[in-house]
Amino acid sequence: MADVTVIGAGVAGLWAAYALCEAGLTPRLIDRSGPPGPHGCSWWAGGMLAPWCEGAVAEPVITRHGAQAAAHWAGVTEVTQRGTLVVAMPRDKGELARFARRTTGHRAVADLAALEPDLAGAGQGLFFDAEAHLDPRAALAGLVAALAARGVGIMQADATPETIPGPVIDARGLAAGLPGLRGVRGEMLLLRAPEIRLSRPVRLLHPRHPLYIVPRAEGVFMLGATQIESEDRRGVSARSMLELLSAAYALDPRFAEAEVLETGADLRPAFADNVPRVQVRGRVLQLNGLFRHGYLMAPALALQAVDYLTRGIKGDLVHED
Repeated sequence: MADVTVIGAGVAGLWAAYALCEAGLTPRLIDRSGPPGPHGCSWWAGGMLAPWCEGAVAEPVITRHGAQAAAHWAGVTEVTQRGTLVVAMPRDKGELARFARRTTGHRAVADLAALEPDLAGAGQGLFFDAEAHLDPRAALAGLVAALAARGVGIMQADATPETIPGPVIDARGLAAGLPGLRGVRGEMLLLRAPEIRLSRPVRLLHPRHPLYIVPRAEGVFMLGATQIESEDRRGVSARSMLELLSAAYALDPRFAEAEVLETGADLRPAFADNVPRVQVRGRVLQLNGLFRHGYLMAPALALQAVDYLTRGIKGDLVHED
């Protein structure tokens, strides 16, 4: 018999189920589409664990909790801790200065080639050496495997909290239909460019088309991501693809010859302040609003939900109705 039912097997729901297991409870995990895949926004994430970079635009709570994310993830998947490099073209050096003023945890880098030889001509940069990254799809698989080892599978069914008795953690994202929750469209590309060597995520600052590039294995790079206030679920637009590829070309012209492996688009669930939360509604805990911080904040959100359920501790991400 399950102690708690978790609805939604994206990054938030998987982490909630895993945290319940770690607390000695038995979860039941339900998702209308089954195991993680292209049907959910968790599949299309960049996988950057970059709390100090995110501090340029996010609330301090994101940096505070995000600083622990790499340690949490290391228990279920491989985490690469080589920092984040933030760069700007010489014409955009003002963007770099503004980013530096809004963030902490970095040092200025005048010679990018010392960190990334292939970026020798990319101007100046900031190095956030405590940041990390992971492969999101491998991370989801790691959570699924960790749950399976504890006897927890993913039941494919269309469920809502109203149809399930007992304690429920609802991690369905936009499908939960919460008041004040909106969709923020994000698009990405996966490219193969084996001649380009990058060992860490690189963020290119641009006044109109900022870009991040995250290295994967075997010469594959993830390019992302647009951030559009829209609930349009269609595929990647021609405009967005042009902007992403143009920014990548500006960083390294060899990206023009890269093989396009995948394109993806989905909606990130977000509240007005772009801060995720656990909303307590009687026996139902709503884990939602992860915005662009899914992999960064899912562990903290899950742990606070489980602390509330098991010990009555109300963390700073928990909101009681």
